[in-house]
Amino acid sequence: MDTWRKSSYSGGGEGNACVEIAHRPARTAVRDSKAPAGATLTFPPGAFGAFLEALKQRSSVPR
Repeated sequence: MDTWRKSSYSGGGEGNACVEIAHRPARTAVRDSKAPAGATLTFPPGAFGAFLEALKQRSSVPR
């Protein structure tokens, strides 16, 4: 059974406006906190960190 953890950036109220993460032995799983029974994204070791770095870089680019 996975232990899901909500992002510290989930927002106010019930904090369900973001994502949850579960660390598994061979991968990291991500799901929408508003639809926990829905699909999950899974990343092999190292790929999740690269994914986060790409998101950080994208958010710093002016639009």
